Amino acid sequence: MTRKRISQSISLVIIAIALVISGVLGVQRIPVAYAGPGATQATSTYTQRFLTLYGEIKNPVNGYFSPLGIPYHSVETLIVEAPDYGHETTSEAFSFWLWLETTYGEVTGNWQPFTSAWATMDKYMIPSHADQSTNSGYNASSPAQYAPESPNITDYPTQLSTSVSVGQDPLASELQQTYGTADIYGMPWLLDTDNWYGYGHCGDGTTKPSFVNSYQRGASESVWKTVVHPECETFTWGRNDGTGFLSLFNTPASGGSYSQQWRYTDAPDADARTVQAAFWAYTWASAQGQASAVASQVAEASKMGDYLRYGTYDKYFKTLGCTSTSCAAGSGKNSSTYLLDWYYAWGGAVPSSGSWAWRIGSSAAHQGYQNPLAAWALSSVPALEPKSPSAPGDWATSLQRQLQFYTWLQSSEGAIAGGATNSWNGSYGAPPAGTSTFYGMAYDWQPVYHDPPSNNWFGFQAWSMERVAEYYYETGNAMAKSILDKWVAWTKSATTVNSNGTYAIPSTLNWSGQPGGNWTSSTTSVNNSGLHVTVVDTTTDVGVAAALAKTLLYYSAKSGDTASRTLAQTLLDDMWTNYSDSIGVSNPETRKDYNQFNDSVSIPSGWTGKNAQGATLDSSTTFLTERPKYPSDPAWSKVQTYLNGGSAPTFNYHRFWAQSDIAMAMADVDILFPSSSGGTPTPTPTQTQTATPTPTQTTTPTPTPTQTTTPTPTPSSTPSPTPTPGTACKVQYTVTNQWPGGFGVNIAITNTGSTAINGWTLKFTFPNGQTVTQVWNGTFSQQGSAVTITNLSYNGSIAPGASLSSAPGFNGSWSGSNSPPTSFTLNGTTCSTS
Repeated sequence: MTRKRISQSISLVIIAIALVISGVLGVQRIPVAYAGPGATQATSTYTQRFLTLYGEIKNPVNGYFSPLGIPYHSVETLIVEAPDYGHETTSEAFSFWLWLETTYGEVTGNWQPFTSAWATMDKYMIPSHADQSTNSGYNASSPAQYAPESPNITDYPTQLSTSVSVGQDPLASELQQTYGTADIYGMPWLLDTDNWYGYGHCGDGTTKPSFVNSYQRGASESVWKTVVHPECETFTWGRNDGTGFLSLFNTPASGGSYSQQWRYTDAPDADARTVQAAFWAYTWASAQGQASAVASQVAEASKMGDYLRYGTYDKYFKTLGCTSTSCAAGSGKNSSTYLLDWYYAWGGAVPSSGSWAWRIGSSAAHQGYQNPLAAWALSSVPALEPKSPSAPGDWATSLQRQLQFYTWLQSSEGAIAGGATNSWNGSYGAPPAGTSTFYGMAYDWQPVYHDPPSNNWFGFQAWSMERVAEYYYETGNAMAKSILDKWVAWTKSATTVNSNGTYAIPSTLNWSGQPGGNWTSSTTSVNNSGLHVTVVDTTTDVGVAAALAKTLLYYSAKSGDTASRTLAQTLLDDMWTNYSDSIGVSNPETRKDYNQFNDSVSIPSGWTGKNAQGATLDSSTTFLTERPKYPSDPAWSKVQTYLNGGSAPTFNYHRFWAQSDIAMAMADVDILFPSSSGGTPTPTPTQTQTATPTPTQTTTPTPTPTQTTTPTPTPSSTPSPTPTPGTACKVQYTVTNQWPGGFGVNIAITNTGSTAINGWTLKFTFPNGQTVTQVWNGTFSQQGSAVTITNLSYNGSIAPGASLSSAPGFNGSWSGSNSPPTSFTLNGTTCSTS
């Protein structure tokens, strides 16, 4: 998602005073008008909430910003999700900051905070020319050397190859001619804001902030397996043979050697969100007669959108429909997916090491990254249309392609399934026979990363559909409305609001089946009756609830559906009443996943080195020993108690993106319904559909793995399960859907014994030669008809008498007949089936 640095001085004249009163329903605040620069006295409940929370975010005492004015990922330092430390930051946080300041400009008429935030982004989050100085050595006819990815982390490092053809980069020449520079204008995704790791700037060890990266080794490399390293590789740290960290990820092609280099990875969803924020800044400032106040920033957003096109190209510029390394290299724009793919990256030699440079795209597209509002603005709003001659047309094509992508991925229930890839397993392999395709790209229910599965987090649904709703609100597009009609109906059925002021929204999702056909340029619809979603559990997550509320508000404002507005305002009212505290809005989260602090990060045997925190890196390194500063964190004792056998720790986190989204959702009520005067429609409790998912206090961490030069799937971080003598278990094998040649299965596992199961391996044998093609919530192997499924890092424990919440399931293929297995063993013990 994003990383950025902000160098803005915070000059708030008066911060809104929040009086915290502890009451029966939780912490409440008495609204006081925020009297910052340009603020007006607020009369609406929702606008006042926006100003109150905005003041809390901008109050330096509350800890949302670094001394340099850069927004942290979270106020709290001990937090592990996509970033591995709370006082790192991301391009995601920067994009939400700009969006927050845009909303502040609309509410108050004061655009100075927006322009200051943009200046901070430019200063800290966009690499300077000195930090990408060898771009002039880039050869667009040979963008990068090929390196395969792997589903097994033990296959790393993988070898670079000059024998696999790569396509031509059609953008480089046009961009250089347009802007007079070979430099890239995009945000690297991750920034060590306070130089916690200690790498500094290009090896100096002291400068803050510092560009770093983590995810490099593929789809199974969870945050717990990452090795954080500097984006400017000077061989100061890393392996003790003088090759830095490079030898963890790749080995040189024949005749090559390791070289000192800089490299950056951009998260396209964050750059697109920045364009989205700039669109609203332009729209609202223009309506106020202040377009000139934001003209410079809008022009830079247009420029960012020009370079963002790199995020729509296959990783090695191969043509679409690639199923082997020998597939055709692209020319012109036939290697563009026209979707917002997972990343783009660029790098080059440190000047003392040469004058070469490289660029890559990404072969995988995730529904959660798409942004039709940004694509529309870049193709249809003159102030935001990029200067490159072909860019507006590219974004017009992208807009239509994104809407088609959503339609192709929309499940029978209404939720949007994962995405598609042009490089199966990251190595241009052939997908399983019968896999549905989108313009030749193979359907992937969990694109890019698998631990946890990338599309199981409901937050990606809310984020993505909010952009569709904004686009629908602006244009009334019928295709967007059709997608939203179905999605909103499903979301309402899966959301509960209660008369006592509590609520529950979806948290973890499970998927089965696949799109009902191949989508080509002539396709208008597919039958997705075999593509299904189930809600595994629910949450009170305030950030995701705010994103959902925004989606419902924009949808309601255009469609006239008052029930959506009612639900949105009820969610906002309930979270404000129940979860307000002295510095923001935060629900408690129990972090059972923090038992992984002692997990191995998987460094090859024989590889030894050090990082800038002084940690020894070798085959015995764990997540914690790689980060020896963590035990000094003020909150560490809670984690240590858990690691010693105590209860899982509970935290109240204040993520920057979540606080911003909550504030903006409050403001959106009055922006979209100006006659509301803060009134809330009478809420009608919405019951969940069929069985109510089990509520959970644990917020699903925001996934942000962004792979760079050579992303390569890593094996699951799941330890081998220890056989448990006396294990007693029950297994329910349910075929959820079946189609000619294919079927989907969910497997419920219950611990019927008296002792906890910690780590499990399920085994069974197919009676009719069926084949597993993809698994969720587990890793699998199959020999003949015998199947083995093993837990992942987050679902290895089953308490006595409990059923596994994140239960495994799979899609498979069959012919002749599809009888279910009749016997199952768990950790070697035969389980009952009734």
